[in-house]
Amino acid sequence: MKNIAAALVFFTRLPFWRFRAFNVPTEYFKQVINYWAVVGWLTAVVMAGTLWCAVQVLPYSVAVIVALLSRLLITGALHEDGLADFFDGFGGGNTRERILAIMKDSHIGTYGVLTLIFYFLLFYLLLSNLDLHTACFVILAADPLCKFISSLITLFLPYARNEETSKSKTIYRKMSLQTALISIVFGLLPFILLLKFHLWVAIIFPIFVFLGLVLLMKKKIQGYTGDCCGALFLMCELSFYLGITVILKLVQI
Repeated sequence: MKNIAAALVFFTRLPFWRFRAFNVPTEYFKQVINYWAVVGWLTAVVMAGTLWCAVQVLPYSVAVIVALLSRLLITGALHEDGLADFFDGFGGGNTRERILAIMKDSHIGTYGVLTLIFYFLLFYLLLSNLDLHTACFVILAADPLCKFISSLITLFLPYARNEETSKSKTIYRKMSLQTALISIVFGLLPFILLLKFHLWVAIIFPIFVFLGLVLLMKKKIQGYTGDCCGALFLMCELSFYLGITVILKLVQI
């Protein structure tokens, strides 16, 4: 439970720290990525619930924006910041040292701005293309699923910085068998229970995106950073929505 508490504190901006049960030792924060999928249940429920409630009083297109905003408020745009830094670094750096230095810089660059514009535009259009019922179920499945897939990065690559130069001053630990089982359950359960069988094929999209980005990180910086994790999650999630849209389009033909 302390590992889950640490993950909720680390990945959200909700005031969990006010509660005694969430005041956990620093050591537990090294495991947060292994419990990322658990946090996905919270952010997914909030986002899907916001969409469902907002559409009762607002046009669907506006409700989608409100739903996107709800997750940004909960996470403090943590992952979106990582996405922008990732593309700034990999787009503007030509050496390992330069890429890592750019990603650590808090100022956003041209690559980061353009990435966020196209990311939110694509996310909005893909989510708006789904009917309300399907959109809510896809949100509930996609968030924890793609956080689970992204958390597997620790099994493929080492952390690219040391603890002193890390932004969060935390180096994630690799998954143990126990944490892997917990992550699998929280990551796959909504996907299996909430989505129709023919939509399961969409999982191929985030898997390929994950593998492609892992190869890029291995080539460029021989590891990963916290920004890489945020970028991984958002790109995997976006590709999952794209996969769902493609499958639904093919079914209609």
